[in-house]
Amino acid sequence: MNSRQQQLDAFNRLLDIMDELREKCPWDKKQTLQTLRHLTIEETYELGDAILDNNLEEIKKELGDLLLHIVFYAKIGSETSHFDMADVANDICDKLIHRHPHIYGDVVVADEEEVKQNWEKLKLKEGKESVLEGVPKSLPALVKASRIQDKVKGVGFDWEEPHQVWDKVQEELHELQAEVADKNQDKIEAEFGDVLFSMINYARFLNVNPEDALERTNKKFIKRFQYLEKKASELGKPLSEMTLAEMDVFWEEAKRIP
Repeated sequence: MNSRQQQLDAFNRLLDIMDELREKCPWDKKQTLQTLRHLTIEETYELGDAILDNNLEEIKKELGDLLLHIVFYAKIGSETSHFDMADVANDICDKLIHRHPHIYGDVVVADEEEVKQNWEKLKLKEGKESVLEGVPKSLPALVKASRIQDKVKGVGFDWEEPHQVWDKVQEELHELQAEVADKNQDKIEAEFGDVLFSMINYARFLNVNPEDALERTNKKFIKRFQYLEKKASELGKPLSEMTLAEMDVFWEEAKRIP
């Protein structure tokens, strides 16, 4: 591993390169905070994919891409004298020190849960009117539901036992089935949302990240379906002309492949 000085030298090299690109490269010169935004979101998802695949080499590359974006934003901020890389780093350092009084102060905590509860209380003292202010509006709904539940848990609004959450899941499923029977599409959608929300809550009690769990299933389905397509191609028969029974044979084969 590199020494601390080597790490600082590498970061300084990146800052120098960013300065040069911003001055000389036609594409880099044109970028703004707004034009970079969607690219940053894309890079974040690519990092997420690499983490799910546990591809350490790819994680390293994607972290570099994300770090470049952070440096890029700081460079743009410095050009309007609003903030630079030092301001960004110092702000997060100050926040970390303030929100870890059990490390940098005299607060005593028993476990991780108390740390999280203190974190949310400190944010409210900083002027936030709601613990949910920190949940980005543009988050995908599944991730947002998970973050909402995690946030309210930090101030004690939570179930006590997993079986209580499972009972809630069952209750929501019954309510969904009742609306399905009544064929009220608006209420069906509302109850379906309640089912998903309660399942995401249950995942938390099982120490399962619902986003990661669903993405693993997505990847598994894609792998199996592509095996099915491959076998159909080998037979020279389009999937649309195969019966479900024929497709199921290959699907079962795919399930046996690690």
